[in-house]
Amino acid sequence: MSQGTIIHGVILGAFCLGFGVVLAGTDRITHEPIAQRAIEDKQASLTQVIPISIHDNNPVMDVVSMTGQHGKELTVYRATKGGQVTGVAYEIYGSGYAGEIKLMLGVSADGKVMGVTPLAHKETPGLGDKIDPKKSDWINRFKGLSLGAPPKEKWKVKKDGGQFDQFSGATITPRGVVTAIRVGLEFFAENKTKMLEAR
Repeated sequence: MSQGTIIHGVILGAFCLGFGVVLAGTDRITHEPIAQRAIEDKQASLTQVIPISIHDNNPVMDVVSMTGQHGKELTVYRATKGGQVTGVAYEIYGSGYAGEIKLMLGVSADGKVMGVTPLAHKETPGLGDKIDPKKSDWINRFKGLSLGAPPKEKWKVKKDGGQFDQFSGATITPRGVVTAIRVGLEFFAENKTKMLEAR
């Protein structure tokens, strides 16, 4: 092995080591702020689906891990007041025109929708993005509803024989959201005991 090759190897090794130290240092410095930001984002989402008036705890810190749809691990955020669980929130998923729609669903202890808010989607601007409360009040129409009101068979868009409006020129997105909420309410009904049990 020539001396030039050894020198190049040493330089490359030193460069890699230095880069590794910089990456490790950056990760150490940014880890806590990133984690804090994630908690703040989660709190903001929960505030939209769990009224502040129904809890005296921080739902981000009171969680139950469960197995959700398709075997995915699901975190259930619990709102409590005076030690009693007053409501829960968890992520639900629907199929939209442009792919998966991720939402946060809030459900009261008696099984009523407290709120729904989109967390991520790729729906068409001006059509499917009307699920965003900043663009339309459509998603707020679910508040106060439950599996029995309306009846389960009416948890569809009007085009499919249900009671919920679709958007002009966009049926797939609202259909996916309505189905996701219905399935989310069914999940609550099936797992209510575990979600609401005192600790």
